[in-house]
Amino acid sequence: MIDVLFLAVALSMDAFAVSIGLGSKQKTITIALAFKAGAYFGIFQALMPLIGYLGGRGIVGWVEGYAHWVAFSLLVLIGGKMIYESFAEGIEEDIVKITHRVMLILAIVTSTDAMVAGFTLTLLDVNLFIACMIIGITTFCFSWLGVFVGVKSGAWLESKAGLLGGVILIVIGLKVLLS
Repeated sequence: MIDVLFLAVALSMDAFAVSIGLGSKQKTITIALAFKAGAYFGIFQALMPLIGYLGGRGIVGWVEGYAHWVAFSLLVLIGGKMIYESFAEGIEEDIVKITHRVMLILAIVTSTDAMVAGFTLTLLDVNLFIACMIIGITTFCFSWLGVFVGVKSGAWLESKAGLLGGVILIVIGLKVLLS
């Protein structure tokens, strides 16, 4: 279950980084924005691994002999992408008004990595629904906190969150490969 917790933290770093960016655009602390970010990101981060898991279950029989290599490759690719993106400007730089439509788009964009990472859940001995709940709750908490961090400190922590998440995913990938 510790693997799921590390996976949850790593996957929530994208949403945390975007939440920091959203918060940095605010002049005052806004609980409504923090709740909106937590709810959107948490729900999508919980659902996407479920979709990835179900898709992975469909193909795990075909790749069973080298499923660990597939999971390793996916996690390293996702982690590398997060590290690369941590050095780029955030998507929220172009956002003028934070609407439900904008939050929906951001939630989908930040959770696609979680869908791919959901494949690795097929290789772990965990309860799928508990794992998805842990991922969703962790993302909710990090997103909620990210808005407040952004309001207080600005966007300078944004890239560091993505970098940390990428490194954690690569480490999980190595653990999957070596186990």
